[in-house]
Amino acid sequence: MTDDFAVTSPNIWNHADIYEVENRGVDPDGAIWAAMAGVVDLRGRTVLDLGCGSGYHLPILAAAADTVIGVEPHAPLLVRARERIAALAASGANVSDVQVRAGAAQALPVEPGSIDVVHARWAYFFGPGCEPGLAELDRVMAPGGTAFVIDNDATRSTFGQWFRRAWPDYDAAAVERFWARAGWTRTPVDMRWQFDSRADFESVVGIEFEPEGAAAILAEHDGNSVDYAVNLYHRTYDGALGGQSGSVGGEA
Repeated sequence: MTDDFAVTSPNIWNHADIYEVENRGVDPDGAIWAAMAGVVDLRGRTVLDLGCGSGYHLPILAAAADTVIGVEPHAPLLVRARERIAALAASGANVSDVQVRAGAAQALPVEPGSIDVVHARWAYFFGPGCEPGLAELDRVMAPGGTAFVIDNDATRSTFGQWFRRAWPDYDAAAVERFWARAGWTRTPVDMRWQFDSRADFESVVGIEFEPEGAAAILAEHDGNSVDYAVNLYHRTYDGALGGQSGSVGGEA
């Protein structure tokens, strides 16, 4: 599997070190993890981290899950993820059941019906256009399995205002309708960015927005944190191709 199969992610692909800073500053209160836990318990499960990037979330998932598989299409990030797991293993961390595989959302390197939980955070699934990846989820999800997609909620929060200004043609309502038609449940989550320094905050804003937009944000916003709303989309599969069971919690 090569980058030819991937949807480019210019922030992490071009600025992996700064994206590592971003990962450390996202959701310091664990609001996203808490919302996921309200839907499904990861204990004893086989979890697929789809678009795992440099593997930042793999050890977090491994702390609860039985087996974790990270899938990443971009070769440099794949190397980083494998190096992260190897370093953790060498330090004595319990990551023996973590695997990192080359692959993309449209062609997952896992067996049919083998995945209990999918975690896809800001990776590939951004509404219309992601249908090939959704078809792959139909193939790989075990009966009763649950898939999660975390994406921006552009309708609210300070970060949402910045997002709307940067991408004025983005139709948040249409994206929400897309997921509802596909049988997914939306749970709104309020979280925040919180960085150790203003310099870290500025560097992350600089990879998430074009230079002019980043400069405007930094001129108007003080400090090293911001409120940030996301949507947690989730769907529980009944095992039939394209089928799903009733939604669990959240807001339709």
